[in-house]
Amino acid sequence: MASRRNTSFTLIPNQKYRRSNRRSSYFSNAHDSDFQPLSTLGNFKALPLEIFLIILRYLSVKDISMLSMVSKTVSQRIINYISTSSGSKRLLLQDFHNLELPGGRQDSTILEHYRSLGLLFKRCTLLLPTKERLKYIHKILAEVSCFKFNGCAAPMQCLGLPCYGMFLQTLTAGWDELECHRVYNFLCELSNLSRKMQTVVCSKPGGARKLELRIRLFCRNVLLDHWTHRSDSAFWLTRILKPWPMVNQARLLYIIFGPISPQDGQVVWQKMIEDPTDDSSLKDLADAIKLLYDTGTKEWTADDVISLVDELSVVPREWLLENNARLLILSGNNICFTFMASKAVNGRAIELARLMVFLALVCEKELYCMDWAVKMMQKVCNVFSTPVERNNFLQSVANAFACVIMEMMQSIMSGDHDEDDRSFLNLFQLVHAQANFHKEVLYLTMNPLST
Repeated sequence: MASRRNTSFTLIPNQKYRRSNRRSSYFSNAHDSDFQPLSTLGNFKALPLEIFLIILRYLSVKDISMLSMVSKTVSQRIINYISTSSGSKRLLLQDFHNLELPGGRQDSTILEHYRSLGLLFKRCTLLLPTKERLKYIHKILAEVSCFKFNGCAAPMQCLGLPCYGMFLQTLTAGWDELECHRVYNFLCELSNLSRKMQTVVCSKPGGARKLELRIRLFCRNVLLDHWTHRSDSAFWLTRILKPWPMVNQARLLYIIFGPISPQDGQVVWQKMIEDPTDDSSLKDLADAIKLLYDTGTKEWTADDVISLVDELSVVPREWLLENNARLLILSGNNICFTFMASKAVNGRAIELARLMVFLALVCEKELYCMDWAVKMMQKVCNVFSTPVERNNFLQSVANAFACVIMEMMQSIMSGDHDEDDRSFLNLFQLVHAQANFHKEVLYLTMNPLST
């Protein structure tokens, strides 16, 4: 009895196991045969398409972006959803002119939305060739008029181009240079950007003001302003400038980064040639020059950048030397020294001496350390090959201070000065600049003797 009970006890589990195994195998095979086409949907394979689309409506753009990486089939379903009228209406927000929220919250909210949307498109189109990705994305975004070059009637009050730029920056982040070249060429073809640039560089400065403004907004908001890495910004700025000769590069640089009117945003061409300006008018230009000089890209040598600065200083006509000096100071020590050393090497010592005077004047006005100007002069002196050349340059600097002071005095005595006495103030500051400059020279020469 005992042995029979033990035998039956050990047989029953084995029999149950075998029956269970057969049942499991059967349902597994039946399941696979019934749902094989949807196997890549994972846990969504039991959902009808209509329910899947309803679920997408409750997900944020970031969540949909994460979901798109589940499988190729899920990604394709999301692409199809984006292409529907309800999907595009929900995802392509077009509230670009409602800027009423305080603290710029509306700006940051819609920009963040398009950053997330760029990531969604990046993931959904991951397996497509670059050319096909761009065609598909253009097809979806084409209905947003504010993304187009001339699409918005009030571009200065519109966030369309900044959102488009944020979208493209997120989409192309991490792409290699060849792919980014294709993106730039694709955008140029869509917007006819090269032809529009040709129009403005071949026209009289200010002759196509509205087109200049459109080019500035498109280049800044779509191509340049959203990058976090300087090397990326330098790449896109290079794409804009390099197809053109140097004189046109300088014109485009001024259009894109030069001073603008606070009223209508249009480029102010006379700003650098009529009156001394301030740092805010030159900061963007200086930053762009530093970008090309400092990032070490193979397409820009030091000589290229210095030639560009030299060309820029005569756009649209020769700048006031004080504005030229201010730009050099804002551009940093390396660019400033290289620019001045180039003049020294090329025998332009008298021109260099006058520039030295205005470097000192800007230091005086902005309360920069005057010993910086003296040390810069000392470095430039070492560029001259002979003591005679060096002494002649130092004599030219002393003469230049006297000549510039006399020119300012003659201008005031002739009555050629403004009503708010800026000419008197400028002369007063120049005299102080000369005194502080020579004081630093005396410190430099006398201190070694005292030690």
